[in-house]
Amino acid sequence: MITGIPQHIAIMMDGNGRWGKQKGLTRSQGHFAGSKTMENIIMDSLDIGINVLTLYAFSSENWKRPQKEVQYLMDLPAKFFKEKLPEFMEKNIRICVSGDIEKLPMHTKSAVQLAVKATENNDSLVVNFALNYGGRNEIIFAVKAIIGDIKESKLKINNINEELIDGFLYTSGLPDPDIIIRTGGEKRISNFLLWQSSKSELWFTDTYFPDFNKELLLQAINEVQERKSYQARL
Repeated sequence: MITGIPQHIAIMMDGNGRWGKQKGLTRSQGHFAGSKTMENIIMDSLDIGINVLTLYAFSSENWKRPQKEVQYLMDLPAKFFKEKLPEFMEKNIRICVSGDIEKLPMHTKSAVQLAVKATENNDSLVVNFALNYGGRNEIIFAVKAIIGDIKESKLKINNINEELIDGFLYTSGLPDPDIIIRTGGEKRISNFLLWQSSKSELWFTDTYFPDFNKELLLQAINEVQERKSYQARL
């Protein structure tokens, strides 16, 4: 029995393209393999008892990748939600999204919005997809929204505090992540959840995301549970 189960785990799903290259496949085939791993991790998280799972699916910097790869990544959500939405409904999983989805292609945006709307009343695991997400952009978005409310006399400067800023972020209503996991060998935060990660435990693995599994997820949880910094939060 796991004690002190994290309420919110965020995963930087890194290494799909490199996994594909290592296997003699294309980067897109690596992303497809990563999407299948993602499906498993969602169900593993539900089984473990995690309340919120945030998945870094596409960063605002990813637009700089080769056009063919970006196009494939934009096509994945439509295929993913068409296949998985019935199961998410059956399992009572709620989908939400963090990021500037207005800049996504219409078919990608529509698929995401449909999944969010269809699952809005589900109340088991929340799966938050970070799509066209950048931590600095998120903070800029929040600052602009706050300034707008001040100009319209909806807010006063003295009202600004951490709780208020939380409410203007993409992740409004979600708890801050207890653990941020990054696969693929890199050991940096890469503009991910900059505000929300101020007290998060970080856990890194060299394993490319397509090879990430429930065993490694449990390893991350167990190792973090042994940290004094995590125990002090319980």
